[in-house]
Amino acid sequence: MIDGFLKRWDSLGRFFGLFLLCFVLILGCNPTQKTPTTPTASTPTTEAQPSDLVTIGMTSNPRTLDPADGYEIIALNLIYNLGETLYTYKPGTSELQPQLATEMPVTSSDGLTYTIPLREGVKFQDGAPFNAEAMAFSLQRFMENGGKPSFLLADTIDSAEATGEYELTLQLKKPFSAFPSLLAFAGTCAVSPQAYEIGAGKFKPNTFVGTGPYKLVDFGSDAIRLEVFEDYWGEKPTHSGVALQIYNDNSANLFNAFRTGAVDIAYQSLDPEQIASLIEGDKVGKWQSVEASGAAVNFLVLNRRQEPLDRLEVRQAIAAMVNRDAIDKRIFQGQAEPLYSLIPNTFPAYEPTFEKAYGDANIEKAQELLEKAGYSAENPAKIEVWYPSGSTSRSLVASTLKAYAAKELDGAIQLEPKAVDGATFFKNIADGTYPAALSNWYPDFLDADNYLQPLLACAKGSEEEGCSEGGPQSQGSFYWSDRVNQLIEQQRQEQDPEKRKAILVEIQEQLAQAVPYVPLWQNKEYIFAQSGIQGVQLNPSGSIPFWKIEK
Repeated sequence: MIDGFLKRWDSLGRFFGLFLLCFVLILGCNPTQKTPTTPTASTPTTEAQPSDLVTIGMTSNPRTLDPADGYEIIALNLIYNLGETLYTYKPGTSELQPQLATEMPVTSSDGLTYTIPLREGVKFQDGAPFNAEAMAFSLQRFMENGGKPSFLLADTIDSAEATGEYELTLQLKKPFSAFPSLLAFAGTCAVSPQAYEIGAGKFKPNTFVGTGPYKLVDFGSDAIRLEVFEDYWGEKPTHSGVALQIYNDNSANLFNAFRTGAVDIAYQSLDPEQIASLIEGDKVGKWQSVEASGAAVNFLVLNRRQEPLDRLEVRQAIAAMVNRDAIDKRIFQGQAEPLYSLIPNTFPAYEPTFEKAYGDANIEKAQELLEKAGYSAENPAKIEVWYPSGSTSRSLVASTLKAYAAKELDGAIQLEPKAVDGATFFKNIADGTYPAALSNWYPDFLDADNYLQPLLACAKGSEEEGCSEGGPQSQGSFYWSDRVNQLIEQQRQEQDPEKRKAILVEIQEQLAQAVPYVPLWQNKEYIFAQSGIQGVQLNPSGSIPFWKIEK
């Protein structure tokens, strides 16, 4: 899930707090699209609506609903609710379970062949039957049409074919232990062969025909309307549908709409102050708030190709200096969690290696490391810290790091915040222009591999020159480690969970030693619901299962 070189990096273009990290809502699926009849997002709906229609307010609209091309978070969240994949996560957890498959896959001894039994009696929203041929078609289209996320499967799957009416066989190019999690990526959902075609660039951005519990009936720039799919194979929602009001990048309008009862639910994206206010309202019984750990991680990228960050001691000194608690309290008002690895703390493989190696705000250790590298108040290590100019939160983080270093280290490190427009930022970071940059990562699928492999694995490079082709190059750290490359491949092939976890821990230990990135915080996600709404949940991916909501 990325735009350009790095996942969906600020894909919504807003950064007013870590939860602002682009998660947003979910919808998508229907063979045809009507002209929108709902009113503008800036005013409450006046058209008569069914009393059990769930209304949700959000600030962004999807670029496309085509699962083979949608890579922004809002599109994927929409598709999650209206499409279905072979595997999915049990709502509210990271526990993988079958959806259009009936069982977890049978894997060959060499880890290359996955045989998957499929659900019978499922229909697409245009009436076409779902079977193995349709599922193979959907995966093939995802790979061959060349959309933004196509590499996820194209780099992994060698072939997808129906080996029975309800049996799918996937042949991999090389073993990948997290492959079932990859098949839970929303864009790999089943689509009707009657409504789509395979071919480079053959997308349908305004159409989505899937098998999910809702069908799309209105899709406009300021409103989206879903109704229950009557021929849905599973348990149907208890409400008549979902109406989304889009407050086009105006969190104040979303905030006010919820407070006045114009929408049942408010989610993505609200400012930290607005969230804090709504949390206080929950405490006195005005409405409900739901909090969950997010999947996005935020970190400082350190470019080993530029002075003084080519010195290991300087990178380690920055890791020791960082005060994560101050960042959380001063900038995010407690709406974040300190992070000590690139893997979120909600994953079993999470190991707080940076906390173990450096502690937090360990000024004494930072001073020792700087002295060892030859830096002092008289000879300071001067480092520019870049961030996208549209990101208020990153601006505040950069300023906080600068002030803290100046105060606690007597100027031995001089951090200079620098802002540039998002497009330029994304290009320059991959070119190695910036010595340091504030960045983030949101996974395509919920597995520890998707936090480590894209940021640490290097296809081409050397110890002397660093990474010249691969994730560390595109991320701007240029990190190279032959040992880490080997470990990443080992954990991808290891089928034993405990042995794999041990490998993942070693990777995190290597990361803390070399410090190509300094983990800073992981986001919390919030959703707010009126008192009469029940069943609201937040998934670890940031999506909301609409069908669980009762009004």
